Amino acid sequence: MLIEALIGLLIFSLGILALIGMQAVAMQYTIDAKYRSEASFLANQIVGTMWTDRTNLANYDTSSGSGGTLRTSWISQVQLTLPQATGSNVPEIDVVGTQVTVTLRWLRPGDTTASNYSVQAQITDAN
Repeated sequence: MLIEALIGLLIFSLGILALIGMQAVAMQYTIDAKYRSEASFLANQIVGTMWTDRTNLANYDTSSGSGGTLRTSWISQVQLTLPQATGSNVPEIDVVGTQVTVTLRWLRPGDTTASNYSVQAQITDAN
């Protein structure tokens, strides 16, 4: 009878440990989804801003040294919203003609590899 009780306790303990492990994985996926949705929002936000400011499209390119206040404030917002979106993970906006590519990178706490989100848009005059 004592052996049966110990085996029952072992099975119960393994079940609880498995449940805790599943909860930890679910939390990681939830946090990852949160950062991805924020990155999507931020990328679409700057693309929308560029649509309304088509005449100054080249000023949004991050490879050029000069940039407008809208680009600078957007980059600051990205760095405040996404974890470790600085250094080699700084947001990039590439403008080639009317094609825009926005790439965001961030490093989740505890991760060693950066996550990224990229969006491309064709910004033209709609006549």
